Amino acid sequence: MASERGEMAVAPPMVTTKSIGRRGVKRSESRPPAISPTDSAAVMAPTPTIGADLTRRGFARVRLWTRGVNHALYRPRPQRALDLPRPIFLCVGRVAVEKNLEALLSLDLPGSTVIVGDGPARRHLERRYRHAHFLGAKQGEALANIYASADVFVFPSRTDTFGIVMIEALASGVPVAAFPVPGPIDVVAPGAGVLDEDLRAACLKALTIPREQARAHSMRFTWKESARQFLDNIEASRADVRVGIVSSPAAASAQPVEKNGKRPTQASCPV
Repeated sequence: MASERGEMAVAPPMVTTKSIGRRGVKRSESRPPAISPTDSAAVMAPTPTIGADLTRRGFARVRLWTRGVNHALYRPRPQRALDLPRPIFLCVGRVAVEKNLEALLSLDLPGSTVIVGDGPARRHLERRYRHAHFLGAKQGEALANIYASADVFVFPSRTDTFGIVMIEALASGVPVAAFPVPGPIDVVAPGAGVLDEDLRAACLKALTIPREQARAHSMRFTWKESARQFLDNIEASRADVRVGIVSSPAAASAQPVEKNGKRPTQASCPV
């Protein structure tokens, strides 16, 4: 759920223009204003790796805003909810092509492979990989019990910018196996999981990691810390506006847009 996972989306302001249609009738069209990478008072990135990538692409004033996990809900539990052959390799998330689930499902692993979640690729993957257990979408206590029942959490995605499911697994005392790509690079530390281009090797090696180490690493990801970073970023951005390092967002959005879709070039002061 959006509130539990701390996701926030902000719709861009809209610019309305009027044009003359083929029959001479005025037609209104709304479109986002032209925004350059340097217009924002700040750009918040979930990890240092993503922040560095945004900076390379020309975004200015990139600040870190990490994520958190509900440690009271996601925790080690004495009873196992899954009565399946062990070890259990678990993946939680949207069942869609961008999650790269076939990288996990095609592996020759001992025990059981469990997929929790739903999405457009589920029916196809269920038919193709009949050895795997597809449990559908789960929430709350049901999901937390499944996390705590797993032996290794496998995160096969190569395109996620963070991967909150990884810290939910870690909080449940489950080590993570993943590729060494943005997201896992910043979330999974040595001793809490294994990153390897050979995903099967990562899965098997993760079985040797003590569950208490995974849980201990997750304690650095709290919603309190996430909120502190967010508020600090707001205050720092306000300070930048006050001293003139950046113009106010309201003033920036009010700047005229030239015919080429760009705003007039302004000198900026690097932070």
